[in-house]
Amino acid sequence: MNKKIPVLCVVGPTASGKTAMAVSLAEMLNGEIISADSMQIYKYMDIATAKVTRDETRGVPHHLIDIIGPGEVFSVADFVAAASQAIKEIVSRGRLPVIAGGTGLYVSSFIDNIKFGNAVCDDSLREELSLEYDKVGGEAMLEEMRNFDPDSAAKFHPNDKKRIVRAFEVYRSTGCTRSRFDAESRTEESPYDPYMLGLYFDDRAKLYDRINRRVDIMLENGLVEEAKSVFELYGDNSTALQAIGYKELLPYLRGECTLDQAADVIKLETRRYAKRQLSWFRRDSRIRWINMSEPVCFESLALDIRRYFNF
Repeated sequence: MNKKIPVLCVVGPTASGKTAMAVSLAEMLNGEIISADSMQIYKYMDIATAKVTRDETRGVPHHLIDIIGPGEVFSVADFVAAASQAIKEIVSRGRLPVIAGGTGLYVSSFIDNIKFGNAVCDDSLREELSLEYDKVGGEAMLEEMRNFDPDSAAKFHPNDKKRIVRAFEVYRSTGCTRSRFDAESRTEESPYDPYMLGLYFDDRAKLYDRINRRVDIMLENGLVEEAKSVFELYGDNSTALQAIGYKELLPYLRGECTLDQAADVIKLETRRYAKRQLSWFRRDSRIRWINMSEPVCFESLALDIRRYFNF
C-alpha cells in the first residue's frame, strides 16, 4: 500500500490571516505554498484579490498565482489538475505542499480527489438553460429539480444560478443526477493525507473590522485605478471581473454613485462572502480550528504537524 502524500491546508474566510499563517508554517516545515484562491490565479488583479506581495512571501515559493489573464476561463477541474502537478514537483524536491486559500470548492475537490475527466460540458445547452433561468427564476427551476434530483435541490439557493444551471446540464445531457455524478467522481481514493487548519475569530465583529480596514487600504493603494484599467482592457463580463471589489465599483465608474457608497457595498459583499466561506468550511470535520483572536504559537502548531506526519 502506497503511503499517502502529506498536505498541509490553511483555510478560512477572507482577511483572517491565512497568508501569514501559511508562510510562517511553510518556513518552519520546509514547505511551498499552492494558492487555492479562485481570483488570485488572474494576472493584473493584485489589489482586489489581496494578492500576496514579494515581501509577504518571505522567500517561500508560491504556486498558481498570476497564471492566466482576466479574460480567460479557469475551472475547478483546471485547478485540480494544476495543483496535482504542482504537488508532484514540490514533493520531488523533498518539501511539504501547503494549500492556502479560501475557495472551499477548490480545496475540497483537490483533497478529496474529485475526478473531472468525464465531466459533461455542453455550451449550447448551458446557454439555453441560462436563458431559462433568467426567464422563470431560480425557485421555479429548483421546484422542477426536486422531481429528478431532490438531494441537489435541497442544497442550492434559488440565487445560485451557476450550480442550478450546471445540475440541469448534467441531467439533460446524461440522465444522471448531479448528486449521483458527484458521488461517482469520488470513487477513487485520494492520494493525499491532509492536516487541515481553519482560521476564525470567536468575535465575528473583529473579522468584519479587519475586512472593512482591508477595503479602505485597497482603495488607498489604487483599487479604483486597477479596476478601471482591467475593465478597459477586458470589458466587464468575464468571470475574473466578477471579483468582489471590481463589480461593486462599476456604478461609481459610470457616475451612478459616490465612491463612499461603492466602498460600503464592497465591505458588505466581502463580509457576506466571509460568512459563506465559514459556512462551507464548517462542514468539514477534519479541520482543526484556530481562534485568531488569541495569540498563535506557530512553533507549537508546527510541532503538532510534524508529529501528525511523523517527520
